Order: sequence, then structure tokens, then C-alpha cells
Amino acid sequence: MDDTRAAKPSAAAYRNLAVATVGFTLTFWAWDLVAPLGSDFKDRLGLSSFEQSLLVAVPVIVGSLGRVPVGALTDRYGARLMFPLVSAFTIVPVLLIIPARNSYAAMLAVGFLLGLGGTTFAIGIPLVNSWFPPARRGFALGVFGMGMGGVALSGYFTPRIADHGDNLPFIVVAIALAAFAVLAAVLITDRPDRPVPTSALTTRLGRAGRLRVTWELSALYAIGFGGIVAFGVYLPTYLKTWYDLSPTEAGTKAAGFALVTVVFRPIGGWLSDRLHPATVTSYALAVVALFAVMQAFDPTLYPMGTICFLAMAAGLGTASGSVFALVSQVTPQPQVGSVTGIVGAVGGLGGFVPPLVMGAIYSAKDSYSIGFMLLSDLALAGCVYAYGRMRNTKAA
Repeated sequence: MDDTRAAKPSAAAYRNLAVATVGFTLTFWAWDLVAPLGSDFKDRLGLSSFEQSLLVAVPVIVGSLGRVPVGALTDRYGARLMFPLVSAFTIVPVLLIIPARNSYAAMLAVGFLLGLGGTTFAIGIPLVNSWFPPARRGFALGVFGMGMGGVALSGYFTPRIADHGDNLPFIVVAIALAAFAVLAAVLITDRPDRPVPTSALTTRLGRAGRLRVTWELSALYAIGFGGIVAFGVYLPTYLKTWYDLSPTEAGTKAAGFALVTVVFRPIGGWLSDRLHPATVTSYALAVVALFAVMQAFDPTLYPMGTICFLAMAAGLGTASGSVFALVSQVTPQPQVGSVTGIVGAVGGLGGFVPPLVMGAIYSAKDSYSIGFMLLSDLALAGCVYAYGRMRNTKAA
């Protein structure tokens, strides 16, 4: 029976994958509702650049850290309970933005609660991992990971919906989340034979934290997904500052970068089903390292600079997909949720250091070249470690 199920995933597996991907996309849209309207809040509340950055960062930081307990809770209670529950609870801060939007303190509090929407990543990964056999798992996890495109959807649609009414984006997203919560409660099912841990939450998190692979995977994901987050945050600023693009042009090109990362994430998973995911990760990071060095020499934007950015986007997207294919190979099944939570948290937080470094370097040296060389060094280190160490790692 196991061999048959390994050869061909069931209809239930594909149903759970489709529903989870839709939910991941919607909750990530909700998670990112504040950022696209950041300039509106800055003008409305008279915020400084730092205050605006903090307002945008709070949901992201909370969402990243929140993946740790949510992943562990998913191991215990299953995605059938956690996905509709988290989706439904996310409606509350989405609607609270409406009365809070005229107070900075209230918006910070709501932003803290809004971070809940960013935790669904740690629910979907163990769900998909349990339903798909190893030979198909990498691609399935990559498809689920495309839900991070919810951030890009938010960036594009939220301000446009707001043009038709200040409160309309929050109402639309709240309705979508409510509809999904009902859908998820009906359609998401946990695999009947999934192992259910019985130990306490803190005990399971402690065990996951003591696994060496947890931190090895966290480091690799901090480079891959952290790089995506970093470029998402800082690329518009870089393009405006260095290439004198208008805000609209810079935003459009940054959206193109994000789209490439979303497309290549399932490609990374698909390749990991055919090659060892550590090998895929290694080659993907090698591409990032090479083109980061080329960008450090400040080529013209057309065509060389554009080629460099698109190649780095492809490499980072591929690495993000392959790292989670690696999670499923080197992590004991009962701990996938806990490990996913920690790895996802570190990956999300990993995106906040590079923009600060790039900004500080530019302020001191009036150049971004050192920053790109540092990215190249980091990617090369990940490339060597993935190839030399992670190819021989097995689940304990």
C-alpha cells in the first residue's frame, strides 16, 4: 500500500494542496496590508521615516516569530483545526485597521495582531509534507510556497482598491478570509496516519531547537527567503537612488523581481524531486553569488543590471523551494511543524538585516558595491555548506 501511495498522490493530497495554497496567499495578503499604504499612513499621521518603517515592520516581525509556536501547534492539533482558526482570527486585526487608522499607537497594536496572518506558512508546510510522498514532495511544497505571492498581490491591488474607498481594502480582505475559513473547515483534512506528538509544546520546541539540522536549514533559508524579503524591502529604494528611476518605475521592476521568485520556487521543489535538494540549493546560491558580484561593479540597468537582478531572483526563488524540500528529507516527520516554524521565522527575520546594512554602507561610502559583495560572500558560503554538508544529512 505504501509503495502505491508513494507512486501517485491521492486526490485528497491535491485538494489539500490547492486549498492550503489559496489560504496562504490570502493570509499573506492580509499580513501585508499596511505596507502598500505606508505613504498614506505617513501623511495621515505625520510620521517620520523611522516611524513609518516600524509600522510596516511590526506585522512582519510578529508573523515571522509567530511561526514557531504555530508550527508546533500544527504538529499537535493538525492543519484541519489551525488553518481555519488562524484565518478567522486574522479577520479581527484586518477590520480593526479601520477605527485605528488615525492613531499611530493603535496602528502599532493592530499591526502586532496582524502578524498572525504571516504564520500560516508553518501550518501549510507540515500539511502538504504529510500528504505527498517523498518523490513528489519537493514540487508540492514549492507550489504551496507560491502563496508568498500574496504579498505581491497586496502591493498591486491594495492601493488600487483603496482608490475606490479608504476602508474598502480591509472589508474586501476580511470577506475573503471569512469565506476561506469556511472553505478550509470543510475541505482541509489531516492525513489519518500522521504521527501526533503528545508531549508539551515547550518540550517539542526544545527538541526541534536541539536538532542541528534546524539551524543549518534556518541559515540556508535566511539566505534564500531572507534575500527575497530584503530585495522586496530595499530594491525600490536602490533603483530610485542609484538608477534615478521614478517611484512607479522602481515599484514595477521590484514587482517583476518578486514575480520571478514566486515562479522559481516550485521549480526549485521540482528539481529537488529529481536531484538532491542540497545540490539544487548549492547551485541556486552559486548563481546568486555570481550575479551579485557582477552587480557590485555597477553595470548599466539595461541590459546587464536587469539580467543580474532577474538571475538573482531566480536563484533565490529556487533556493527557497529546495530548502523546504530538504526540510522534509532531514527532519523527523513528527517534528516537521516545529522545525518549519523555526526555519520560517529565521528566514523572515533574515530579510531585515541586509536593508539596514545596505543603507548604512551607502550613507558611509556613497556606493552599494560593498553590500552586493557581502551578499555574494554569504551566498557562496551557503553554496559550499549545502553541497559539502547537507547532501549527506539524514533524518534522525
